[in-house]
Amino acid sequence: MRWLAETDSTMAEAHRLAEDGAPHGTAVGAARQTAGRGRQGKSWASPAGGLWLSVVLRPTPAEALDALSLRVGLAIADALEVQCPELPPLQLKWPNDLLVDGRKAGGILTEGRWQGARCLAVVVGVGLNLLNQLPDALAETAVALGEVVPPSVRSMLEPRALAGPVVSAILSAARGGPLDADELAAWQNRDFLAGRTIRSPVEG
Repeated sequence: MRWLAETDSTMAEAHRLAEDGAPHGTAVGAARQTAGRGRQGKSWASPAGGLWLSVVLRPTPAEALDALSLRVGLAIADALEVQCPELPPLQLKWPNDLLVDGRKAGGILTEGRWQGARCLAVVVGVGLNLLNQLPDALAETAVALGEVVPPSVRSMLEPRALAGPVVSAILSAARGGPLDADELAAWQNRDFLAGRTIRSPVEG
């Protein structure tokens, strides 16, 4: 695990490492990001106190990517609840959000680099609001996990302490095939959108 005091984006840094030949499982984290980003190029506030990391995967075959984001979400939710049992139930919102009581506590970003039909590498990025201060504009839609546990256990949410378990969770999820019956049941238990009407990407 490479840990940086500051970087533009752990995703960008992990892609640079992958291009230089970094092996499967190479992870890079940062205390803060100056240009953190989420899905569809959205900016991601990344001050000190949160966990910002990315992991290089070398999937073989490319079918390992089919349910990767969903598997990573399930694995990270499980890992967080093991590390800090006082957390309230964590939910997942397709395709890549981690929620507490409907507010966003984290996100997962997966990006691949291809050569024709061959996947050279995938970088999985994770941003978790832990003990960081959230922007005022996000007060109603986002939450830091440190806000929803007793003060006596907030030390369990230190970013460096959670980095190892989160990386291990990502690596455990890096396998191919559709979700099996146990994974589908786990997703159903955490699915924030179950029973709700959605308008995007299609109405249903």
